Amino acid sequence: MKSKRIETRVLTGVAIFTAIVVVLQLLGSFVRFGPFSVSLVLIPIVVGAAMYGAGAGAWLGFVFGMAVLLSGDAAAFLPISPLGTVVTVLAKGTLAGLCAGLVFRLLEKKNTYVAVVASAIVCPVVNTGVFLLGCFLFFMETISQWAAGSGFENVGTYMIVGLVGLNFVFELIVDIVLSPIVVRLINIGKKGKAA
Repeated sequence: MKSKRIETRVLTGVAIFTAIVVVLQLLGSFVRFGPFSVSLVLIPIVVGAAMYGAGAGAWLGFVFGMAVLLSGDAAAFLPISPLGTVVTVLAKGTLAGLCAGLVFRLLEKKNTYVAVVASAIVCPVVNTGVFLLGCFLFFMETISQWAAGSGFENVGTYMIVGLVGLNFVFELIVDIVLSPIVVRLINIGKKGKAA
């Protein structure tokens, strides 16, 4: 009976985080720094991965990717390579959540706070890194044209500064600050409920 309670609690928690991911992505698409929206969604992915494991993190990242595709945030890339867009968007979210969960599990026994902060760093790094890799693999010709049109002589500089610069820094700072706070509040709530 106890395992069914735990399973139900995990399924409920992951379902709640799934809804939060979808809502934040849809609302977050209105908050823009540069050409792309800021992914406030990475916070529930990090928290979900910390609370429920790497599998939950991967699922939440996948849901994030689906929400990006459905919200129109990937619209600039879809006409260039529909398959490349879908692969890049789904891979970046899924791998970001998976890696955040794995890093948390690796470090949590030593220090929960450090584990959450490390996961909060890994998640946007993987998300942005896979995005840049996808740009290189599927969209390099178009991005080279965008770079030239924006006055950049070096396409790599354009990708780092023009495509991901401010977004990445903002996401990283917000994740590092808010993810540990949210995990701590949830853990305090769990302890209070158990007492």
